[in-house]
Amino acid sequence: MILFKQIRYKNFLSSGNKDTTIALNESATTLIVGTNGTGKSTITDALSFALFGKAFRKITKPQLVNTINKKNCEVEVWFSVGSDEFRIFRGISPAKFEIYKNGVLMNQEANARDYQKILEQNILKMNYKSFRQVMILGSASFVPFMQLTSANRREVIEDLLDIGVFSRMNILVKSTLSTIKSDIKSSEQELAIISTKISSQQRNIEDLERLTDSVKIEKKASIKSSSDKIDVLMEKVQSLSDSIKHRSNQLEILTEKTEQRNKAKSSYETLKSKISDLVREVKFYDTNDHCPTCEQTIDEEFKADRISQSKNYAKNLSTEFSKCKDAIIKFEAEISDTKNVLEGIEEIQREIRTHQGSISQLQQSVAKLQQELLENKSVDLLKAKADLESMTLEQVEINQKLVGENEELKYNLAIAEMLKDDGIKTKIIKQYLPVINQLVNSYLKTLDFFVSFNLNDKFEEEIRSRYRDTFSYDSFSEGEKQRIDLSLLFTWRAIAKMKNSVSTNLLVLDETFDASLDNDGIENLLKILNTLDDNSNVFIISHKGDILEDKFQKKIEFVKHNNFSMMS
Repeated sequence: MILFKQIRYKNFLSSGNKDTTIALNESATTLIVGTNGTGKSTITDALSFALFGKAFRKITKPQLVNTINKKNCEVEVWFSVGSDEFRIFRGISPAKFEIYKNGVLMNQEANARDYQKILEQNILKMNYKSFRQVMILGSASFVPFMQLTSANRREVIEDLLDIGVFSRMNILVKSTLSTIKSDIKSSEQELAIISTKISSQQRNIEDLERLTDSVKIEKKASIKSSSDKIDVLMEKVQSLSDSIKHRSNQLEILTEKTEQRNKAKSSYETLKSKISDLVREVKFYDTNDHCPTCEQTIDEEFKADRISQSKNYAKNLSTEFSKCKDAIIKFEAEISDTKNVLEGIEEIQREIRTHQGSISQLQQSVAKLQQELLENKSVDLLKAKADLESMTLEQVEINQKLVGENEELKYNLAIAEMLKDDGIKTKIIKQYLPVINQLVNSYLKTLDFFVSFNLNDKFEEEIRSRYRDTFSYDSFSEGEKQRIDLSLLFTWRAIAKMKNSVSTNLLVLDETFDASLDNDGIENLLKILNTLDDNSNVFIISHKGDILEDKFQKKIEFVKHNNFSMMS
C-alpha cells in the first residue's frame, strides 16, 4: 500500500515563492475550500506533476510555473511503501527530477523517461491512467472510466488486478520472437551456404579422382601451347613499347608548335587591327575637308602628308601581316602532323593493352593447369576429403541449432498466444468481473441509484433498470452518470486493496459535491466515505464550505494575497 504523507510546492501555478505544505495523512477527511482562482485544485495538479511529470488538469508544463516569479517552480511529495520511505522532487526552471529512497538519491544514470518508468513500475506500481481512476475524481479534465476507450479501460483494470506484468511479458516475448526468427533465418542461410560448399567440394573430389595420366599429358600440352603464345605476345608488347619511346617527344613538340601558332595568331590580329585603323584614317582625309570636331578647314598639304605617311606605314604592316599569315599556316600543318603521330601512339597503346589482356588470361590458364598437375595430387585429394568431412560435421551442428531454434520458436509462440488480450489475462479478469459488478451495484444502492450495472469481459457496460429496460452510460443525466463514476471509483479502490496492487490511503474529490449530486446524493456519498477504512485520507475540494464544513474532521481554506495563493 502507498501511504502518502505530505506534499510541498512553491511557484507552482498561483502559489508564490513561499512553501505551501499540506499533510496528507493527518485526518481521515479534509475539506478544502476557497473562492474561484484561489488555488484549491492546485493540490491535484501538484500531486500529478510530482508523480508523473504532468498536471491533472489540461495545463502544459510551461504553464505550471508561476507567471509572476517565472522560476524555481518546485513540487515535493513524501510517501512510504511498506518499510521504505520515498521522496519525489520535481522542478521547472531549472528542470529537476529526483527520487530518494530511505534518504538516498536513487541512480540517475538513466534518462528521464527511464527514470519515470522506474518510479511507475517499480515503486508506485501505478501509471497515470490508474492514478486518475483510483486517487482523484475531478470535475475538470477528468475522463471517467466509462468514457475511456476499451483499450484504456483494459489498461486500468489490468493495473488494478496487477496483471499488467503479462502485457510487459507479452512485449518481451514479441521481442524474443523477433530475435528467434532472425536467428532461424540466419541459420537457414548458413545451412544453405554450407550445403553449397559441400556440393562444390564433392565435385572437386570427383575431378581429382578423374585426373588420369592421359589427362595430365593433355594438360601439359596445353600449358606448353599457352606458354609459347605468351612469349610471342610479350615480344610484340616489347616492340610496341620501344616504338612508343621513340615517339615520346611528340607531345612536347605539339605543345611548342601550339604556343608558336597562338603567338602568330595574336600578332596577326594586332596587325589586322592596325591596318584597318590606317585604312579608316586615309578614307577620312580623302572624304573630309573640315574637322568634324572643331569644324576647322583641314590644310591640303597636311592631308596629303598624313595620307602618304599612313599608306607607307600600311604597306610595311601588310608585309608583316603576310609573314604572320604564312607562319600560322606553317604551324597548323606541323601541329596536324604531330597529332597524327600522337594518334598513332594511342593506337599502339590500345594494341599493347589487348596483348596484355591476352597474356593475363593465358597466365591464369597456365596457373590453373599447373596447380592441377602438382605432384602431390594424392595429398590434395586427402585434404579435400578431410575438408568435406569437416563441412559435413558443421552442417550437422547447424541443423541441430536450427531444430533447437524452431523448438524455441514454438515454445514462445505458445507463450505469446497465452499472453494475448484474450488469453490468460481475460481468464483472470473474468474471475474478478462478478466481484467488480457486485461492488459497483452495492455502491450504486448506497447512492440511491437502483439499477443493475454489469461490465462484460470486453469492458462494455449493460445497465438495466428495475423494470429490466436496457440503458447505456450515455443514456443517463449528469447526476446519474456521476453516481456511476463514484461507484466505479470506490470499486477500483476496493479491488486495489484486495489485490494490494495500487492501493493507497489518498482519495481526492475535486468539486464532486459542487457538480451534479443533489443533497441526497451528497448524504449518500458521505455514507460511503464513512465506510472507508482507518487508513484512508479523503480530501474534498468544494465551493460549498458552509454546507459541508461540519461534516469533515479538518478544513483548509485557500485565499489570494497579493495575487498569490496561500492557506489562511
